[in-house]
Amino acid sequence: MSHTDHTKLFLPGPVEVRREILEAQTQWMIGHRTGDFADLFARLQNKLKRAFFTDSRVYISGSSGSGLWEGAIRCGVRDQSRALHLTGGAFSERWAQISRANGKQVDCIQVDWGRAHSPDMVADALSRQRYDAVCAVHNETSTGVTNPIQAIGEVVNQHDDTLFFVDTVSGFLGMELRVDDWGIDIALTSSQKAFALPPGIAFAAVSDRLLERAEGIVNRGYYFDFLTLEKSLLKNNTPSTPPIALMFAADAQMDAILAEGIEARWARHRDMRDATHEWALARGFGMYAQAGYRSDTVTTVDNTRGIDVNAMGAYMEREVGYAMDKGYGAIKGKTFRLPHMGDVSMDMLHEVLSGIDAFLTQQN
Repeated sequence: MSHTDHTKLFLPGPVEVRREILEAQTQWMIGHRTGDFADLFARLQNKLKRAFFTDSRVYISGSSGSGLWEGAIRCGVRDQSRALHLTGGAFSERWAQISRANGKQVDCIQVDWGRAHSPDMVADALSRQRYDAVCAVHNETSTGVTNPIQAIGEVVNQHDDTLFFVDTVSGFLGMELRVDDWGIDIALTSSQKAFALPPGIAFAAVSDRLLERAEGIVNRGYYFDFLTLEKSLLKNNTPSTPPIALMFAADAQMDAILAEGIEARWARHRDMRDATHEWALARGFGMYAQAGYRSDTVTTVDNTRGIDVNAMGAYMEREVGYAMDKGYGAIKGKTFRLPHMGDVSMDMLHEVLSGIDAFLTQQN
C-alpha cells in the first residue's frame, strides 16, 4: 500500500474530491453581475434540474445544507401552523431543532436510531393533525438509514395543504431520487457528499407550491428567502455574492456525472454498498441500520467486535493514507461509518477495506 501526496478522505463528508474538480475552481474569476456569470448559472441550472429530475427550479446557495433547512421552514410553515418532523438520527433531530429555533411549532415522529420511518406512521399522524409540512431525511448520514421517501410522499400528497420537505444531503446523486414524480416540494442537498465537491455550496429543487405558500408568509428572513432567490434566478443570478469558484467546480462535476449517467451512478453506489456489507458481515461486524433500509452511500457498521475505532483511524491514516470515520454523535465508537459515495471507485473501496483487514490482523 502506498501513500499519495495527501491524506485521502474516506469520510461521509467532506469526501475526496478529484484533482480535475479542484482545478476547475482555479479558473479566472468573473463578476457575478456579468453575462459570463449568467451563462455559467444557466448552464449549471439546466444540469441540476436533470439531476434532481425536476422541471421546476434549483436554487444555489453559498452555504451548507443546514441553511436550506432554515429556508424551507421559514418559507413553508406559517406562524400558526405546525411542521411534522420525522426524526431518528443526528441530522433529522437537528433539523427539528432548527425549526423550533425559528419559532415554528414542531411535532416529531421519533424512531430509534437505526430504524426507518414507515408511510403508515406518517398517515396516522396526518389523520390526527393538520400540518403545513412533513420534513423527512432521505438518507440519515449518522445511522446509514434510507427512508422510503417515495412511499412517504404518496401519503403526504393525499393532503392538499401539506408540503413535503426532503433533506437529501447524503442521498443526492448516490441513490434514486425523483423530485417531481415523488411529489417533493423541496429537495435540499449540499456539495460535500455524493456530489463529490468541496464544501460550501448547497442546492434546493423547489416546487411552485412552496413558492405560493411563501407568498403568504411575512417573516421569511432574507438570505434564505426563496422568493428573493426566485427573482434573481429568473435573471440567471443570485441575490448576494455567490461562491463562483465552487460553481465552476459544480459545472465541471455535473458534466462528469451526466457522462457517467445518473442511473449508472446510482448502480455504482449500490454495488459498493453490497461489497461493503459483504466485507463487514464476513469479518464478524453487524449492520446498524434496519434491514431493507440500508443506505447506498454510507454503511454504518455495528462495532460488535468492540475494536478500538480510534486506533483503527490512526492506523489507516499512518499506514494506508486515509482519514477514516469513527462513528457519529451518540453512537461514536459503538459504530464506524464506511462512506462509499461520490467518486469512490470499487478499487478505492477495496484498498480501504484491505487496510482495515491489515489492522484487524494486527489486533488478533
